[in-house]
Amino acid sequence: MRTFSVVVILLISGILSAQTYEVGIFGGGTNNIGDVGRTNYIAPSGLAVGGIFKWNKSKRYAWRGSLIYGEFTADDAKSSMSSRQQRAYKMDNSVLEFSAGLEFNFLEYNLHKLGPAITPYLYTGLTYFRYEYKYFDAGQIQDIDQKDGTFAIPMTIGLKARLNQFLIIGAEIGARLTFTDNLDASNPKGSNFEQFSFGNIFSDDWYVFSGITVTYTFGRKPCSDCFE
Repeated sequence: MRTFSVVVILLISGILSAQTYEVGIFGGGTNNIGDVGRTNYIAPSGLAVGGIFKWNKSKRYAWRGSLIYGEFTADDAKSSMSSRQQRAYKMDNSVLEFSAGLEFNFLEYNLHKLGPAITPYLYTGLTYFRYEYKYFDAGQIQDIDQKDGTFAIPMTIGLKARLNQFLIIGAEIGARLTFTDNLDASNPKGSNFEQFSFGNIFSDDWYVFSGITVTYTFGRKPCSDCFE
């Protein structure tokens, strides 16, 4: 039993010493893309904040998880489409998401060598989020104090750079293709709500987080060939 315990401890120590972890914060803005408000890809209308954790498995990729909360306002008055400006719908909503997946570095990104380390990156995986269930009735937003949840596909592009031995700063834009068409209250589900649907009911909504990440690295320096 003692031998087994020693082997387990050595294995765990070896795993930990061969990895580098990051934990940090995300801050920026949120916007939606749907049937209400602007159609701009990047047009933050509310704040977004959250936390990020990364497990760097090699110079090229890292497993990543995040928890982010964001708020947005969909306002037809700010749309470039004259039909929406005349309709003049407006609604507020929020999203709370958990996302997990893979972050891929375009360049080799070694956190354990002296000198600058900078690379563009892509992130994708799977997201689950909660949002407020609403609908429009005679042009007025109706809030029934209910939340709904569904999945989304995150598609993020960013650039990150090491400031020093422990701190990394990044900037990223992440679009989420959701599996709902009611993020903007345009297509409520259920037989009691079908009369309140409008817009393109065959196209699901998107939301976008754009902002800055700051992470702190920790974990023992890996062996010379662990990041090869």
